[in-house]
Amino acid sequence: MHDDPELRRLLWFLLGGSRGGPSRARIIQLLRDKPRNQNQLATDLEMQYKGVQHHVRVLVKSGLIVGTGEKYGITYSLTLWLEAGLEVFDDICRKLAFGPPKAA
Repeated sequence: MHDDPELRRLLWFLLGGSRGGPSRARIIQLLRDKPRNQNQLATDLEMQYKGVQHHVRVLVKSGLIVGTGEKYGITYSLTLWLEAGLEVFDDICRKLAFGPPKAA
């Protein structure tokens, strides 16, 4: 297992240390399947667009996801850093008892 201590600390903070952790984990879980825009994420997660927008902004600022495109068409996907550390993400989600996202 590739264990990046910096990634582990960041994921514990973003997922386990705040109220928005479960929503951020669900966003990451969906994006590991395929890239999506914010509207698609809101629909798939049955969340309000503004809530998704907030969590996406946090994940982008933290370097965990990246957007491609412009304005409303921006499609988000995982960064190479997070892709390389998905085992760390899965381990933290297991410890926090975050389940898989609802089927889209």
